[in-house]
Amino acid sequence: MSVVVLLNGVGSAGKTSIARAIQIQASRPFLNMQMDAFLEMMPPRWLGHPDGWVFETIEQDGRPAVVVHSGAPFGTAIRGMRRAIAAMADAGNHVVVDDVFWGDELADYRALLATHDFKAVGVVAPLDVLERRERERGDRAIGLARWQFDRVHAGAAYDLTVDTSAASPEACARQIIDAFGL
Repeated sequence: MSVVVLLNGVGSAGKTSIARAIQIQASRPFLNMQMDAFLEMMPPRWLGHPDGWVFETIEQDGRPAVVVHSGAPFGTAIRGMRRAIAAMADAGNHVVVDDVFWGDELADYRALLATHDFKAVGVVAPLDVLERRERERGDRAIGLARWQFDRVHAGAAYDLTVDTSAASPEACARQIIDAFGL
């Protein structure tokens, strides 16, 4: 049975760094499948197109927030991503997934991965920490973390939650590995 560890969190929460640390520390090999890699598969002309995905900057609490609007092709690509992850697990691969939820994606993951050892991990940090990281990275739309903050974890029931403001990516990976016997 394959192990699938899903990391869900706001952009700049540290999911990718934790996934890489899991790959280094775990006793078995884990493939890292990232939402961003699937989004990069979309034709560039769909960025800014209402049928693809559009970033709209608004004001929220006196600060910029970047709302993400998406169309059917975007939804199809993301549903395909979850099925590709399931196919990799079905083929016997252990997978660590880096995702950002905007809806009830967790239910779809649980259904698709019911025959695997599936673990959902919430990756959290306070908003001020996420916004500082967003600015420091320089490759993120300023305000994306603010818009995602109240949405990404809404209604999600995790097997474990790690706080990247309180522990390094390596320490968070160790928490995950120890909690799930990886």
